Amino acid sequence: MSVNKIIIGAVFGAGLLATPVLAETMKVAADVGYAPHVMATPSGGVEGYNVDLTAELAKRLGLEYEVVDQEWSGIFAGLKAGKYKAIIAPTTVTEERANSMLFGEPYFEVNYQFLIPAGADQVTSLDDLKGKIIAVNKGNFYDKWLSERQAEYGWEITRFGKNADAIQAVATGRADANFAGDTVSGWTAKKNPLVKPSTLVVQGGRVGAFAFAEGDEETRKLFEGVLECMKKDGTVAAIHEKWVGQPPVAGGAAYKVEPGIGVPGMPGYLPDADSGASC
Repeated sequence: MSVNKIIIGAVFGAGLLATPVLAETMKVAADVGYAPHVMATPSGGVEGYNVDLTAELAKRLGLEYEVVDQEWSGIFAGLKAGKYKAIIAPTTVTEERANSMLFGEPYFEVNYQFLIPAGADQVTSLDDLKGKIIAVNKGNFYDKWLSERQAEYGWEITRFGKNADAIQAVATGRADANFAGDTVSGWTAKKNPLVKPSTLVVQGGRVGAFAFAEGDEETRKLFEGVLECMKKDGTVAAIHEKWVGQPPVAGGAAYKVEPGIGVPGMPGYLPDADSGASC
């Protein structure tokens, strides 16, 4: 388990609360190794896009938090079992998932990209990957997306418990491509000269958000109120640009404050609810 903790005073930095949110450490989960969102540091902690978001949320809430390293294939089960209060890993919002957990307001758009060996021919269409070996993080949305198209394109899917291992499979020639979010592919290619992102970027038409246990409206509301303030003051956009290398889509989820609580159009969305944000 990788751990990051932060202990701040009892006052909510954004002016939302005047008392501590929790008396104990709040446990949150991520699949550590999913760059650039949550990565291990040499000192045994974690860093990344979503770690910075969580650290700022915790600072403004005035609480202590701990990141639990949980493989993606078991992360939803752990939330349901109460092992942690929230999933801070980048989580794609789907109707199926929203029927069994609560999602907070979106903070990024989900687009997909392939990571390929640096010396390989560029991938400009899915046809370029017919019959190829595609490495993916087991059980996540990208795994499902590949599986749904496997019969059409005939690719072989190799699944790994960690996306970092899937990327290593490409770097060492054991796979022809890794399939993940464009933030992951872009950041990894900047750090690793053995791989490069595909020219092809698949528009996902989906958004990402923090996830909470079904019935835990209180925690979701706390997170959402702070996140809305972080959008308004530019903090979310700044964190995105720091880790991805370019600003988020103008007017997109990193900036837009949605009415109500949750993801509009999805199960669990409360259109008339007030997050309590007072920025």
